[in-house]
Amino acid sequence: MLPLNLLESFLQSAEGGGFSEAARRLGMTPAAVSKNVARLEARLGVRLFQRSTRRLALTEAGERLLQQVRGPLAELQGAMAGAAQDAGEPAGTLKVAVAHGVGRMYLLPLLKGFIERYPAVQHDWRFDNRTVDLIGEGYDVAIGGGIELAPGVVARELGRPRILAVAAPAYLAGRGLPQHPSQLAGWDGIARRSAESGRLRDYLLRNAAGEEALAEFRTIATFDDPEAMAQAACMGLGVALLPGPHAAPLLESGRLVRLLPGWHAEVGPLSIYYSSKKLLPAKTRAFVDYVLAQLQGMDFAGRLDRL
Repeated sequence: MLPLNLLESFLQSAEGGGFSEAARRLGMTPAAVSKNVARLEARLGVRLFQRSTRRLALTEAGERLLQQVRGPLAELQGAMAGAAQDAGEPAGTLKVAVAHGVGRMYLLPLLKGFIERYPAVQHDWRFDNRTVDLIGEGYDVAIGGGIELAPGVVARELGRPRILAVAAPAYLAGRGLPQHPSQLAGWDGIARRSAESGRLRDYLLRNAAGEEALAEFRTIATFDDPEAMAQAACMGLGVALLPGPHAAPLLESGRLVRLLPGWHAEVGPLSIYYSSKKLLPAKTRAFVDYVLAQLQGMDFAGRLDRL
């Protein structure tokens, strides 16, 4: 059986992109991490990394091993952390996947309070707008929308964002405000491309009376990131259809103006995802409970509903 420290050195080197970053994460020296990886390669009889003076790259064998051990190793670490939780506070590395904008604007500000409450937990956050495989990629928690509820995964809803039409005051200067989505035709707009499918996203706007209309404009720029769309809109480039969490602070500051306030597009819920296993590590349970309590305290879901 392979010693866990060899596999851990390999995993952290692969995910961190080098021995130095793996050493920082593991509290070791780069030389010790490199030695562990060399021992693992010797035990397996294959080369796992292509080494050069500039970078460390996985071989095909290394890629296969990474995919095979990432999930099981995380499960084993979680089990060990769970077995040890009776002896003290939640501890260990918490691996979190979170969407860019929601993570930076709403969740990152909560991190300081969690660290003060649970100082033995180390945080490894990955900011990504793509849909992640919670179990397969070894995450403890994922926060976003549209993540498939695969076997072994549960979701707790945080709120239901809406898609809002917005533009900068500079762009609106001298223009009459539209009263219906059809009046956006001919206006400049910033489109969003799906980071996963590569297709442009179309949004069907609805109002309280149940009317529906497709929001169409003359596309002058396309992005796959709502934060970039928001910044482009603030620059006065045109209309953008933004998720409520991204639009809210810019609307409150006056940098953007809400168009068609009676209209919006519905999207799926924003949720926090984690494993459904009964022996959930203390670090994961503590983080999930903390995030839910903090967002409830700031009426996060209610703010989204009122946009």
